[in-house]
Amino acid sequence: MKTIKIILTMALLSLSGAAFAQTTSTVITDSTSESSVDTDAKSRTIVISPPPSAISPGVGSSSSDLCTTGVSGAVQTQILGISTGEMVRDENCERLKISKTLYDMGMKVAAVSVLCQDRRVYDAMEMAGTPCPYLGEIGDKASDQWKANPHRIPVVEEMETKEDVQKRNAAIAGGGISLALLLLLL
Repeated sequence: MKTIKIILTMALLSLSGAAFAQTTSTVITDSTSESSVDTDAKSRTIVISPPPSAISPGVGSSSSDLCTTGVSGAVQTQILGISTGEMVRDENCERLKISKTLYDMGMKVAAVSVLCQDRRVYDAMEMAGTPCPYLGEIGDKASDQWKANPHRIPVVEEMETKEDVQKRNAAIAGGGISLALLLLLL
């Protein structure tokens, strides 16, 4: 019972405090400020411009009948930018176009002779039993001439293996990273 009386007393006190808190009052504030600025400093303008860019040139052929491929690249550092481009010849494409042109002109032996300058074609013709023409001779006569003059047989080109390509690409990447680090130090 005593606790109920204490709770009721507390409730009455809190309600009476809330009634007093609702009174209103008006506060008026006035403020004044003065300032003066004297400057004798020289003005300075800083222009922030975007960094320069080395843009690779567009190297391409205007005709699809050319046996060339465009290669270009660019490198840019904070100070120096370099870009370059060049055309790379595809000799096998040239050989095929020459052979096709000769064949279209009715010069079939000459067309095969052009293709026989590639060792892969020479070997394929030998394996098929139709040797490459030799100075106008065809068939068995050409085969005998090739055997008599082995120094005129096209040289064997070693084909790149996957490991060769990976080693070359790793060396190029290492050189590129070294060059980039060197240019960053400039």
